[in-house]
Amino acid sequence: MSDLAARPQESASADAAATGDIEQRLEAYRPELTGYCYRMLGSAFEAEDAVQEAMVRAWRSIDRFEGRSSLRSWLYRIATNTCLDALNGRSRRARPVDMGPAQGTDAVLGPAYADSAWVEPFPDARALPALDDPAEQAALRDTVRLAFVAALQHLAPRQRAVLILREVLAWHAQEVADLLDTTVASVNSALQRARATMAAAGDTRATDPLRPDDSVQRDLLDRYVEAFENYDMEALASLLREDAAMSMPPYALWLQGTEAIAAWMTGPGHGCRGSKLVPVVANGTAAFGQYRPSGPGGAFEPWSLQVIETVGDSIVGVTNYLDTERMFPLFGLPTDPGPRSA
Repeated sequence: MSDLAARPQESASADAAATGDIEQRLEAYRPELTGYCYRMLGSAFEAEDAVQEAMVRAWRSIDRFEGRSSLRSWLYRIATNTCLDALNGRSRRARPVDMGPAQGTDAVLGPAYADSAWVEPFPDARALPALDDPAEQAALRDTVRLAFVAALQHLAPRQRAVLILREVLAWHAQEVADLLDTTVASVNSALQRARATMAAAGDTRATDPLRPDDSVQRDLLDRYVEAFENYDMEALASLLREDAAMSMPPYALWLQGTEAIAAWMTGPGHGCRGSKLVPVVANGTAAFGQYRPSGPGGAFEPWSLQVIETVGDSIVGVTNYLDTERMFPLFGLPTDPGPRSA
């Protein structure tokens, strides 16, 4: 009698263990799937939504997973279809530098565009798996650069999937063909067209990924923080490459060159004087939460998420995302950063 009574409990325990095992196996792929969907969609928030939907679809159909492919391949198939559905009929996301020429020292902000217009930043910790090899980690960071993700948006959705799977994730052509239910010849053709479009889109502004052990890069970023927080425009300008660009989504305005950037920061941008910067990592490079002393009694308030692009010992790009209500929680940045350090 006791043995018979125990069997349903044992069965329930076994089912719970199996459920937990499936969830754990699916969750193990979340970071890399999120990075894949981010490259496909160009939006941090849409990428996380797409991965969550893919996980739900996978969970609901796990009993139909026949094991003819790996669990990873099966999940990528579901995630790819989810992204293709999301991209159906969508306009491509861009960066301000893609939307018109640079403005001069007399630039004005102009109208704000919808969130859906922009390639958004993403915290590395949520989009990239952690690797033990620093060189491999740097190479992975290079594949989520803002310029690269923006160039991907020029591709037709299926071409985008092919290029990411083949050249970023190093899948074999046959694996990609199986995932997309097409032929190897079709995959190779799509890859060639994608490469040509990427070249025409101009992803030539290669920037350095974040290398925490690189003393030159670390010194450059330390000097940037010091110059910005002291609002020392001469020191700041000395860190910028002559053709450096600065932009401020959701506005299409962007500036190029040390003279135009310094003129903006001492003119319309003078309210940033006295700011505090809190470091984070975005798109494989350094980033900072910027807080301006514009609150009651000079209290610090969130102002922008700065994504810094570097080459060697120079800064070549500063993108200021002004939508702090969405960006700061995404990056785990506090509302109140506390007092500035002396």
